[in-house]
Amino acid sequence: MKRFAASFLIVVFVSASCAEAQQTREEKVRADRARIEAEEFWIYNDLEAGLEEAREAGKPVLVTLRCLPCEACAKLDEEVAERDPRVRDLLDEFVCVRMVHANGMDLSLFQFDYDQSWAAFVLHADKTIIARYGTRSHQTESDDDVSVEGFAKTLKAALAIHDEFSKHRDALAAKRGPAAEIEVPENLPTLEGRYGSQLDYEGQVVKSCIHCHQVGDALRAGYLLEGEPIPEKLLFPYPNPKQFGLIMDPQEKSTVLRVEDGSHVQEIGFEAGDEIVSLEGQPVLSTADIQWVLHHADDPDELTAEVKRDGETFGLSWTLPKGWRRAGDISWRVSSWPFRRIATGGLVLEDASGKVRRAAGVSEDDLALLVTYVGQYNEHAAAKRAGFEKGDVIVSYDGLTVRMTEGQLMAYAVNEKRPGESVDVIVVRDGERIELTLPIQE
Repeated sequence: MKRFAASFLIVVFVSASCAEAQQTREEKVRADRARIEAEEFWIYNDLEAGLEEAREAGKPVLVTLRCLPCEACAKLDEEVAERDPRVRDLLDEFVCVRMVHANGMDLSLFQFDYDQSWAAFVLHADKTIIARYGTRSHQTESDDDVSVEGFAKTLKAALAIHDEFSKHRDALAAKRGPAAEIEVPENLPTLEGRYGSQLDYEGQVVKSCIHCHQVGDALRAGYLLEGEPIPEKLLFPYPNPKQFGLIMDPQEKSTVLRVEDGSHVQEIGFEAGDEIVSLEGQPVLSTADIQWVLHHADDPDELTAEVKRDGETFGLSWTLPKGWRRAGDISWRVSSWPFRRIATGGLVLEDASGKVRRAAGVSEDDLALLVTYVGQYNEHAAAKRAGFEKGDVIVSYDGLTVRMTEGQLMAYAVNEKRPGESVDVIVVRDGERIELTLPIQE
């Protein structure tokens, strides 16, 4: 089991082109520090200095966490870091801290979706969390999730709460999670001994950096080290409200853009244009705030939402049915790649369309996962070696034939199977059913 967990975080660069890309990243990380420090606005990689200044100035603290040089959310990061005119005046009302690594990060304070490449926290100087910002649902695109306009509205709302902090203190308490058993990422089992508490700007700075997704990977690997199943909250973290058919407007702080026809949230009573004011008593200033509440919800559960519509505020009861968490899409997540290696031998899968299902002879309730990509190298080529091909439709996996998503299949394999075991898989290829055997890898 230890070998299974440790393999989550090992990345081997095997070509000259990778080495060249790594050098480019080295330059980019160093250039970011030089540019930001030269402008003398942001406090760079020093949260405690920011908190001290905030206490003296009576201002809230804005902390941005940026994974350099990941391209996702790069546009928003640049707009905020360069103080775009749409946020410039607002940023002056905060003590602004820019963090570009997870080394030394307080895991009791900074609990968020670690698969993101950019996230923001608004803190009171006493470390009370006023708001989170930053949502991601795609590997590279971010325009449907975040915008500088929406961020500006979150900042404005956070300032209003900070101005009346004593009034909101109790409601904000639940925005902080339970104390972490391990205080900082570099002490997590699969990271310990490999990283320090700071970046090594005197040496190889990129190799010294703990990326946020490594924190999530390490938290999951900790369960595997103990031979325990990974909790669904870590397999399907920070659910996006869009999985319920509730599409939030990225140009606003917490306004519903549209509600999918026939969805459960439509039945509950949500409508386009609704502003979600609070959820479970917590002030909602962003989609990330909604995700925080959903992340900590039970299965099943019933949440209380305070909604503002046409100037009137009222309550809605949001029922989360049994198994709701597994409906989330985790295919875009960096953390899904280790699961693909373990569960599918490097296959990338998607739920088959109605046309593909009919051609494969399966119903809407049956398993039908279309192979859209077959890994070509090393452990991610295990499925290729086993005979899988692009275009295959998986209709049975380890005897399971009920409809499931790629994420649900991976969750099953990671928690129910062990390295060295194998699963029998049936695929439909050109109208013919073919039996294949897929190894479960470390």
